[in-house]
Amino acid sequence: MQCEFAKFLRYIFIYCYREYYKMVILFDRFNLPKDSFEIIFATMQQRIVAKELIKYMISNKSEISKTAMSIFATKLHDGQYECVLDEPPYKGKTVKLSYNKRQFYDRILTPMKAMGLIDYDLYKKTYRLSVKFSNDLLEIGIMWKNELKKMGATM
Repeated sequence: MQCEFAKFLRYIFIYCYREYYKMVILFDRFNLPKDSFEIIFATMQQRIVAKELIKYMISNKSEISKTAMSIFATKLHDGQYECVLDEPPYKGKTVKLSYNKRQFYDRILTPMKAMGLIDYDLYKKTYRLSVKFSNDLLEIGIMWKNELKKMGATM
């Protein structure tokens, strides 16, 4: 039983709720990767596409319209999106990326919106980069400390 509890303590579950989407991130704090995208996205292809989306948004003053997002997704879907990658096997090479449009919205954009990495403004119909994810992680840490205090733990 002691071993099970020790394993449980090694892992931290982060639940991010936004609208109707639930995202769970599981990570081992003793083996954190250098890249935050490795914690959030499961595959290398998802990490590459997510990084390219962030770069694309930054090049457009951190905010893009719904139409621009659709154009980005369509270029990916058609295999026409060209970029220079930072990932080790492809580092410094210009490549054309291909990623299914439906999967882009389901596995990249929706989780990023749900976690607070990207905000969608319903009034202006624009996507913009956000720091809500960072703020939520701090809030989760505070909630954990308060929970421990309620249970009588002294830190």
